[in-house]
Amino acid sequence: MARYLYYWFKSADFWYQANALKGQTDMADFVSLGDILSLKLRLISRVEQANVVSILGALDDKISVNERIAVTADSLGSACYARAYAEAPGEFRPEALSGTAEFINGRAFTKNATGTGRMVVRIAELNSGPGASTVYNDIEVSDKHLVRPGDVLFSWSGSLTVARWFRSEAVVNQHIFKVMPKNDRPMWLVADLLRLKLDEFRAIAADKATTMGHIQRRHLDEPVLTPSTTMTQKLDARIGPLWDRALAAEQESLKLAELRDALLPQLMSGKLRIRDAEKIVEDAV
Repeated sequence: MARYLYYWFKSADFWYQANALKGQTDMADFVSLGDILSLKLRLISRVEQANVVSILGALDDKISVNERIAVTADSLGSACYARAYAEAPGEFRPEALSGTAEFINGRAFTKNATGTGRMVVRIAELNSGPGASTVYNDIEVSDKHLVRPGDVLFSWSGSLTVARWFRSEAVVNQHIFKVMPKNDRPMWLVADLLRLKLDEFRAIAADKATTMGHIQRRHLDEPVLTPSTTMTQKLDARIGPLWDRALAAEQESLKLAELRDALLPQLMSGKLRIRDAEKIVEDAV
């Protein structure tokens, strides 16, 4: 069964064998097709394979649904904002982007990292989440350099990205702004304003031919169209719940992925009974 093999390739059994084979040449570590064909896996019945796939697949399927929910909620929020401007342009006025939010630059918190404690959020973690190269540090930092679920981060160098943070509390590294709304503006609003400027900022960064592409603080002083207080309140009643729903979906997916990764080795090794795993997944989804 193809999906069973997919999960086996994510299992400790596969990686134990792959790691033993990957360094057999003078080239960069790799496992050849011939090596893959020589790997051995614990063969279980098709019924057992189907049960394992059903359990792990239910979690992956729910994660996929949550991803669509988050994307759809954000798209609906942006469409709602655009429609409000189209219908009532007089309720919007130009304002410097820097007047809508405080942009707090991260610092070089990867230096002398301890390997434990909070994740240090670099551009890689912002774009793809934690990986093998992710740095952890238990250094004490000021609150302004900590990011929590629901906060907005903006990478201003390299890969310019605007992202809603949904993982646990972490430390913001250099080349990333923590974006804090001013004057009680909702978080979704400053995120939308940034996204509306993102193509322009990326074009500016692309012109930095001799250095890593980036923008400068002065570019944050450029104007954006911001809604009046009354319009902001009206929009917040509609877009705020969409923002919260997207965040909730992302956070739920994170927990489901952690559960899937915890169940996978237990199921693949046969240490966890199918009936017990089904109950765990049923309670989770």
